[in-house]
Amino acid sequence: MRIAVIQLGYDDREPVAERVTRAADIVRAQAGHDLVVLPELWAPGGFSYRRWEERAEPVDGPVASEMSAAARDAGLMLHAGSIVERPVNGASGPEGKHLWNTSLLFAADGSLAATYRKIHRFGFGQGEPLLMEAGDALSLLDVPDSPASGGAVRAALSTCYDLRFPELYRAQLDAGATLFVIPAAWPAARVRHWTLLAHARAIENQCVVVACNTAGTHAGVEMGGHSQVVLPTGDVLAMAGSDEQVLSVEVDMSLVGDYRTSFPVLRDRRLPLLRDRREAR
Repeated sequence: MRIAVIQLGYDDREPVAERVTRAADIVRAQAGHDLVVLPELWAPGGFSYRRWEERAEPVDGPVASEMSAAARDAGLMLHAGSIVERPVNGASGPEGKHLWNTSLLFAADGSLAATYRKIHRFGFGQGEPLLMEAGDALSLLDVPDSPASGGAVRAALSTCYDLRFPELYRAQLDAGATLFVIPAAWPAARVRHWTLLAHARAIENQCVVVACNTAGTHAGVEMGGHSQVVLPTGDVLAMAGSDEQVLSVEVDMSLVGDYRTSFPVLRDRRLPLLRDRREAR
């Protein structure tokens, strides 16, 4: 599988419309890849909380339209990072909020193949928890592998702060995931956590991790970069620096099944068995 990870860099001086056009051009330049990934909230600004309300849009809004066209023009599957979603019908969630941090994934024909509303909101009562609803559902889909393989890969979607919650990835594993796709707006102050946790999620679940972070500085926050592709063995196939960069990698997804067979650690899980026994009492 050919994967391109676009570690987009931006600052507050770049108008959103220009950023969207620039990102779409970078996506089109990745023609020939099977999957392309952009970071979390790259258009509205990952830490630009004060601008989220005005920059919110539905899943078929301006950013989505540009990304759909880019995916179709390049003939590839595009994880377009996430937007600040405001549903067309104005619906609110159980906490009475009407915004979500929603990832969009487009098929090679430009159609919207999947969405994912971020489950774990970062901010400790501020930022996302204050302004956004939490997602409440897993999102998995089949991603086409390279034509030579003739198969598909079961990909699971999560976003940034989700990476700190291993139980989410266990649930995705149990739902059949072999590939975790994780866009983020992770700050430089905690970039060591970013790299370490991505490695942990790959190793403990024996999955491929594609982790796409943001570069640059916006809203006074320096972003961490260091996007990476990690194999189920824990080996890092590619890692970016701190500036804007595109990683282009070839991933042999058969490695997941082969490694699970040769080093069958997942067979030794005990907690699901213990849980089933408790529920049976």
